[in-house]
Amino acid sequence: MRSSYGKLFFVAGFVCVLMLTSWHTSKSDNLPFQLHSVYERLLRAEQQGEVLSKELLKVLGQLQNRSIAPSNHTISNSSAILEERVLRRLLPSQPNAYIYLPHLKEHEDSLTPIVHLGQRRTGVSLVLGVPTVHRQKQSYLVNTLQSLLFDLSTAERKDIVIVVFIAETNAIFVNAVVQSVQTNLPDAVSAGVIEVISPSPHYYPDLSNLKETFGDPKERVRWRTKQNLDYSFLMLYAQSKGTYYVQLEDDIIAKQGFFESMKKDIAYVLSEEWLFLEFSQLGFIGKLFRTSDLPMIVEFFLMFHKDKPIDWLLDHILWVKVCNPEKDSKHCHNEKARLKRTYKPSLFQHVGLHSSLLGKIQNLKDKDFGKQVLFKSHNNPPAELRSSLEKYLSHTLERAYNGVDFFWGLTPKIGDYILITFTGPQAVKGYLFRSGNIETNGDRFYNTTVEVLPTSKSVKVRVTRGELACCKPSSDGFVQIENHLGVIIHKIFIKVLF
Repeated sequence: MRSSYGKLFFVAGFVCVLMLTSWHTSKSDNLPFQLHSVYERLLRAEQQGEVLSKELLKVLGQLQNRSIAPSNHTISNSSAILEERVLRRLLPSQPNAYIYLPHLKEHEDSLTPIVHLGQRRTGVSLVLGVPTVHRQKQSYLVNTLQSLLFDLSTAERKDIVIVVFIAETNAIFVNAVVQSVQTNLPDAVSAGVIEVISPSPHYYPDLSNLKETFGDPKERVRWRTKQNLDYSFLMLYAQSKGTYYVQLEDDIIAKQGFFESMKKDIAYVLSEEWLFLEFSQLGFIGKLFRTSDLPMIVEFFLMFHKDKPIDWLLDHILWVKVCNPEKDSKHCHNEKARLKRTYKPSLFQHVGLHSSLLGKIQNLKDKDFGKQVLFKSHNNPPAELRSSLEKYLSHTLERAYNGVDFFWGLTPKIGDYILITFTGPQAVKGYLFRSGNIETNGDRFYNTTVEVLPTSKSVKVRVTRGELACCKPSSDGFVQIENHLGVIIHKIFIKVLF
């Protein structure tokens, strides 16, 4: 069998970590996590019910239209009242966008997203919202998505959806972003982990005559106003897809294990009152909301979308909810802290230098993000190591295999290899060969085979006959494999194909 990573792009080289591993699961007796699991299942059931209700009402509406079309009769009062009651009872509340954006009334599909990629996944724990816009200098989107996906386990990939919102209506740009995501992350798209959407061409109002406030020039006022509308559209789309929503940007990197960290922190405050959890202190990055709270939050954003930046508006929601005008600022601060829980270290870091606002340089860094862990230590069996790749500085293959560093090789070419020869035969249940790391995830193997040399002649014969689904024959007695093996081997051979 074959471990294939597509086409290879290298700038300076690559980094990799080698691990041989056998996996096991353990049961947790932690009561908060058990309660959290039950609570999540209840919320998912509620969300699935809402989705079914929408579909039912759509069908009922179609049937109703068919029934009244021939006779051109109007709907009876009782029917209209019944429909209104059903809508109120079964559908989640929606912000009245038509009041704050009256131009939406001119087109029926103004609030309907265009879904370009994805499997319309619902019922997950975390929905990550990643808005992206045209940048004059550099796009960080693919690196951001690779960072979010880098450390997710198989189970976590099934319990998350990343919604990329292309906040533009220019068809050429939209198609270019769609193609880029599809080309660079095909597996995540086909599995439903990533969705790519864009707004209706009728969504945005005329932004040319906005009032200048806070000393900001007209272009900055237009930029922040559109940004408020972008976040609102994305949140409306995300609310029915999962239990919690996390607001991100298209120029960030994620800390390894962010999914597990978030789930643990949520579990400990499950029964407490809060509006959002803060996993980054920069702007609007890393803010986690209950999806059930999103309609209220979006309503507030839309109400004041022309007036202030999004992070200011979020703080104002806290003030409106808990601050008493008759008490001092300290009391207000303490009350807001109950609804805004801040966690350290931060799980997301801003890395983009060039802002989407033309000419703006964004040097902000989250000081609580800390230093990123670039590899995971692991014990491997004794072996002799050989490679045709030139090491960079002290990042040797031996240090990577021994679990004290990562291997950084320079300028790979066709035919380069890594050969691991065990000092004695090893019964290997599985392996992990990972290239790239969370900060330089573009420097990786994209087209590589992993081959092993079985010690048993009968295994080689069965592979040659095609009797083992795990493997296919290669040269010199080696067989190509994937990660599930279960045979005794003597060597592992990793070869660059390009």
